Amino acid sequence: KTVTLHQLAKWSDAQVVVYIGCGERGNEMTDVLREFPELKDPRSGKPLMERTVLIANTSNMPVAARDASVYTGITIAEYYRDMGYDTALMADSTSRWAEAMREISGRLEEMPGEEGYPAYLASRLAEFYERAGRVVALGSKEREGSISVMGAVSPPGGDFSEPVAQNTLRIVKVFWALDADLADRRHFPAIHWLRSYSLYVDDIRGFWENIGKDWAKLRSKALALLQKEADLQEIVKLVGPDALPQHERAILESARMLRESFLQQGAFHEVDTFCPEKKQYEMLRIIIDFSDRMMDAIKKGVHIEDITKLKSMEAIARMATVPNDRFEEEFKKIEKGIEKEMSSLLRGVSNES
Repeated sequence: KTVTLHQLAKWSDAQVVVYIGCGERGNEMTDVLREFPELKDPRSGKPLMERTVLIANTSNMPVAARDASVYTGITIAEYYRDMGYDTALMADSTSRWAEAMREISGRLEEMPGEEGYPAYLASRLAEFYERAGRVVALGSKEREGSISVMGAVSPPGGDFSEPVAQNTLRIVKVFWALDADLADRRHFPAIHWLRSYSLYVDDIRGFWENIGKDWAKLRSKALALLQKEADLQEIVKLVGPDALPQHERAILESARMLRESFLQQGAFHEVDTFCPEKKQYEMLRIIIDFSDRMMDAIKKGVHIEDITKLKSMEAIARMATVPNDRFEEEFKKIEKGIEKEMSSLLRGVSNES
């Protein structure tokens, strides 16, 4: 969670970053204070700390200070927004803010709601998230600014049915579900692709289709493959992948490529730490194209094990680490290699028949 927020702070397209450590452990806030001055702003080359505001509220501080820290952060973000800056605000975590609200409410002897949280929990969360957005600042029609709010929810025991998580999901339109199993498998960022969602897909479609016209189609195909893989996992656990039909093994292989070569990213890798939009699109297009070719080859009699031995699969696995300034020429070479190897396999099958 912390590494994901650090990456957002470093690479988000914002001029000012406000980081709220609400009820965090003292050592976590110390890590932020040590790491942010060492992180370089990729645009200016200066320390990231020069455009970052830290609101430090450790868990041993009074609950009233914890309650105030979130409002302090969003007010500072609004100050920079009104100056015409694009501001990114990270609140880590809103769950501890809600716990402070619960404690203050109890001391005021207010009527408790679900799980002891105050009855106004939902409206307070809504008021906080509603302060995000793009505005035209008063006094100048040309001065536009924005706030993008990223709130980390840490439900006790990973229980998503608890009030803070449920009320947050009713308000926000984007949800990244961090998964402990993915983290244990060393898959970072550990964002579960089937539990996470965005309701802004139609709003950003135009932006992505300027990069690649078939973006929406590729996205739908990728999600469908990952869903099919999840459906097959129960059978795989019982009988193993080798007992599956050829086309189902191809689905598993395609989904594995999406997971390991596209969704998995190295936060500490020099190149893989950030991926430009055009490179993202091209990576997805090549993987989906390879998947379609693999399905077609299997229908024509090619064995899945012959496909998995192709050098092209190794090249696809290395796409993420291709330098961002020369990925276009490298990806063209990969596509030529796929075309050549697949054609060779199909010729071999036709000769045998």
